[in-house]
Amino acid sequence: MKRNIFLGIFALAAIATVSFKNRTTVLNRSANYSDTVLFEGERHFANIQQLTFGGDNAEAYFSFDGKWIIFQRTNPKEGILCDEMFIGKVPKPGEKFEYKRVSSGKGRTTCGSFTKDGKHVIFASTHLGADTCPPVPDRKKYGNKYIWPLYDSYDIFMADLDGKIVKQLTNSKGYDAEATISPDGKKMIYTSDKDGDIDLYIMDLATGKEKRITNTLGYDGGAWFSPDGKKIIWRASRPTTEAEVKEYKDFLAQNLVAPTNMEVFVADTDGKNVKQVTSFGNANWAPAYMPDSRRIIFASNHQSKRGYPFNLYTINEDGTNLEKITAEKIFDAFPMFSPDGKKIIFCSNRNNGGTHDTNIFIADWVE
Repeated sequence: MKRNIFLGIFALAAIATVSFKNRTTVLNRSANYSDTVLFEGERHFANIQQLTFGGDNAEAYFSFDGKWIIFQRTNPKEGILCDEMFIGKVPKPGEKFEYKRVSSGKGRTTCGSFTKDGKHVIFASTHLGADTCPPVPDRKKYGNKYIWPLYDSYDIFMADLDGKIVKQLTNSKGYDAEATISPDGKKMIYTSDKDGDIDLYIMDLATGKEKRITNTLGYDGGAWFSPDGKKIIWRASRPTTEAEVKEYKDFLAQNLVAPTNMEVFVADTDGKNVKQVTSFGNANWAPAYMPDSRRIIFASNHQSKRGYPFNLYTINEDGTNLEKITAEKIFDAFPMFSPDGKKIIFCSNRNNGGTHDTNIFIADWVE
């Protein structure tokens, strides 16, 4: 669900853009764009490798030992009509990336994470609501405004690495998704609208006890713990004017949200000491703490007036020292560092042969 923020903006912008061959630089059919896995100026990346080729691949995240990744994939050409969950071993340089499905193939799945033991994964799924993909809203009804649905059939499940569901972690009526795991493996932070707003909750995985940790009107989601386990980071919208509040509540009553204006927030793990990191406007999202638990990496289109491009940026926790990391002309997002801090994985429209494909890339991180 997190990735759909980009997909809607991208579709509304009507831009066609990740690849059929792992090549370094090939002239695209567009005079203004070149296919490449590495753009000039991307000095923090070395030994970059494209892992997937074709389809819509997003939200790729490392296991705790850094040996595996989990991601979601849609590719109608392969009969994957909406997001399904896959896992694969991180390949050595030059090796082909092999992956397998760990979701059932029923309904839509999103937001996967590995558990601490490396033997299970968690993800949100709509399969209890229906075997088929849930319907996509008709945006024409809303003046072509970008919106995405809060499917009330989403719940969060734990499965083994063969795809067998071993536990249902949430069962409230409403949208439960966007879950990630704390560094000690004991807690899960996720997004839910079960109490009337779109807020963050932290659950103890052993007992099921949980606490709501955001209470400000607006969408709160895409949360991660810092590597040291002391803080959380997430994206949030904060409607303030009377018109913004009305629109937000009207959409929410229809299980919809329009998340095109978001900023990055951080707080202690108990929800206290909330700080807004960015104030750039547009969509600042997919944030994560860097390995030092002080700096932040995130995706943003704040430098654009057209809705794109999205690029990766780093910034200090206090909002200083903003640095642009990528130079993609369309879309880079979902950055995540390996547990040892040596590698970064992200999703991009680069090197896609002029298609709409989004693929997964991994690189060595260079400070």
